[in-house]
Amino acid sequence: MDKVKRPVFQRPKPDDFYMKLHREVEETVLKNDYFHKLNIAKAFLFVAMYFGFYACILLFGSNTALLFFFYILLGFTTIMLFINAFHDAAHGALFKKPKYNHAFMYVLELFGTNNWLWQKRHIGLHHPLPNVPDWDIDIKQSDIIRIFPNSTLLNAHKYQHIYMWFIYPLYTLNWLYLRDFKDFFGNKDNYVKQLTKIPTVEFYKLFAAKIFNLCYLLILPILLLPQPWYVILGAWFVYHFSASALGVIALVSTHVDEDAAFPIAPEDGKFQTTWAEHQMIVTKDFSADSTLANFIYGGFTHHVAHHLFPAVAHTYYPHITPIIKKYAKEYDLPYTCYPFTHAVRSHFRLLKNCGHPENILRTGEL
Repeated sequence: MDKVKRPVFQRPKPDDFYMKLHREVEETVLKNDYFHKLNIAKAFLFVAMYFGFYACILLFGSNTALLFFFYILLGFTTIMLFINAFHDAAHGALFKKPKYNHAFMYVLELFGTNNWLWQKRHIGLHHPLPNVPDWDIDIKQSDIIRIFPNSTLLNAHKYQHIYMWFIYPLYTLNWLYLRDFKDFFGNKDNYVKQLTKIPTVEFYKLFAAKIFNLCYLLILPILLLPQPWYVILGAWFVYHFSASALGVIALVSTHVDEDAAFPIAPEDGKFQTTWAEHQMIVTKDFSADSTLANFIYGGFTHHVAHHLFPAVAHTYYPHITPIIKKYAKEYDLPYTCYPFTHAVRSHFRLLKNCGHPENILRTGEL
């Protein structure tokens, strides 16, 4: 693909809200080291849960009900470990020493994918340019779904609010066995390759991770358990359905509801907002007051705080969010928090709306 100019934002002024916000957060919330230690403890709790549930599959999997039960729990734990611990490590927010964060990121290889590629997608494109058409490939993943109003409209899209209920449960399977290969080997709209050249070693690591993941999650139970192979294969599919269901709630609740903004980069590549203002406009929280939701989803429930402070442990976010709300009100910037049920319903209303010619009011420059 041809090289295109990467969009940029305005420089903040001395009285910019983010300068004041950042100063207050530094002076109050971030001085408490307890939340950093809590984050590490939570990360290792999820690691222990992951290996514990996997061990239960091998120990108790001769019972079909328990086999499926522990595969389901393993699927849920996969997403919780990813969202809470790996996600923080990838942002340099889990440990204070970078080498420990880098080592922990190999959790993603345990799941069968590639942490180098994920970083390029998420940290290299999504965080700098969230909701910007073409650039934010965390949102634009496949032509089968139309979210950006400037994307090509296909006849099938008029039904996407229906068929995506059946496709979203396949999210992790698509990630592992389609999307990774598309980003590594494809060239169409490949913004990862615009950022950097993929190191040769990452190709080997990609295949090694997928083989290892299939060996311990599928082949080893088939070899060790007194179950028909198709029963274990079915449980493996249920594992992916469970992981996808939990993960998709986070994915659809923070950026892509029916009121979402999708600012198109100007021709000169210069937005009229600052980076922090952009984050406030395109990012939303969900179920931020729920202790259970915060435990399961970490920095995704307080997603505005995450986008403004990506290098800070998510256990600080419940204490940062009230400060964000205060400055959002002072500077007349949007802050939105929905219950996750509202956010999910709103996402499917977005899909229904985007299945028809776009509303011009939902696009344009910020």
